Amino acid sequence: MKPFDTIEVHDGKRYNTATATLLAGNDFWDGHNWERGGTNLFLFRTPKGAYFTQSRSQWQGANDGQLQPLTEAEAVSLFETLREKRVDFEEAFPGLTLEDA
Repeated sequence: MKPFDTIEVHDGKRYNTATATLLAGNDFWDGHNWERGGTNLFLFRTPKGAYFTQSRSQWQGANDGQLQPLTEAEAVSLFETLREKRVDFEEAFPGLTLEDA
């Protein structure tokens, strides 16, 4: 399952998957399909640096394609857990400095 173009307005701001950068997702090809239990989650960054997710579902009645704005801290935490990275951390979070452990 892949993200699809969606536009939503939240708190007076437009979020558009077509103009945003796909950062990561929990999609994974298992040799048969892309689904993870029938649902997937994708993390995006807008050209202005806002973060949001898009959920995808195969389940009837689910909010397929729904967008959810995130804070940068929420986006970082989610990025770390999503399996399929489309970009590296530095590209996903420009200006955010990583510390050595």
